[in-house]
Amino acid sequence: MATRMIIRNSNLQFFRTRAAEARADAEAATLDHVRERCQRSEEAWEALAHKAERSERLRAEDAVRKAEAGLSS
Repeated sequence: MATRMIIRNSNLQFFRTRAAEARADAEAATLDHVRERCQRSEEAWEALAHKAERSERLRAEDAVRKAEAGLSS
């Protein structure tokens, strides 16, 4: 279980890192179409990070619910 949590957190960190890279690329871009492409990329990576955070939160809440009910995962 701990390994799965580490993998999820590393995915979340990967998404955030890629979003930050895309943001930096957009700030450094001199051409409008390149800047816009980088901004779209940042938005997509941020959306993936948000989805990963939500999924992890729901998994944790489900685990608590099951533990309280005496169920196993």
